[in-house]
Amino acid sequence: MREIVLDTETTGFDPESGDRIVEIGAVELWNHVATGETYHVYINPERGMPDEAFGVHGIGPDLLDNPRPPEKGEVTLKDKPVFAKVGHGFRDFVGDARLVIHNASFDMKFLNAELKRMGATLIPMEQALDTLAIARKRFPGSPASLDALCRRFNIDNSNRVLHGALLDSEILAEVYLELIGGRQPDFGLSTSASSAAGGSDDWRPTPRATPLPSRITEDERAAHEAFVGKLGESALWTRA
Repeated sequence: MREIVLDTETTGFDPESGDRIVEIGAVELWNHVATGETYHVYINPERGMPDEAFGVHGIGPDLLDNPRPPEKGEVTLKDKPVFAKVGHGFRDFVGDARLVIHNASFDMKFLNAELKRMGATLIPMEQALDTLAIARKRFPGSPASLDALCRRFNIDNSNRVLHGALLDSEILAEVYLELIGGRQPDFGLSTSASSAAGGSDDWRPTPRATPLPSRITEDERAAHEAFVGKLGESALWTRA
């Protein structure tokens, strides 16, 4: 079974009011084991970046109301592709795989708003599995944010100094496996490593003709860490 653990970053909360996606990150699982394949892209939202959203993810200083030159490693967006340039590739990557998302209704409404805008096939809501709903059902009355679940399951999220779509999807993949019954011991291994360990070849995903976007770079990770050092925790928001 192929699953895609996915997260987005946006300019705000409501695509109907003009908010747009600025980053998509995803991790591929096959039979609950990470294949090593990821999807990651930054997107020019074709609009400005509200200060509040910038305080969450630190993406797009060049789109602020008072834009400034980017600091070392900061991700700017004016030179990134618009969604219409990457949307078909993203839709092909997702295919009919189950989407594992924390607070799925949020990300799905943004993804489908972007796909609709470019005339692409929408993703059915029933294709998404909401880990927030699973966590609330399993631990009623307890905090169910991604950070809270990391603490519950002793998952190291020390690199999560700001919201970042690929990093959050990697962390969510570990949380998801705990929610459904425990992490696989070789979660972080690639398909080749899993095969070398004695796994059967028949579980591997079919190679795709279109190469995936690159992983998040070390400079981008460093930029997140440098940026959050200038902010107090009160500057950060959570969606769940």
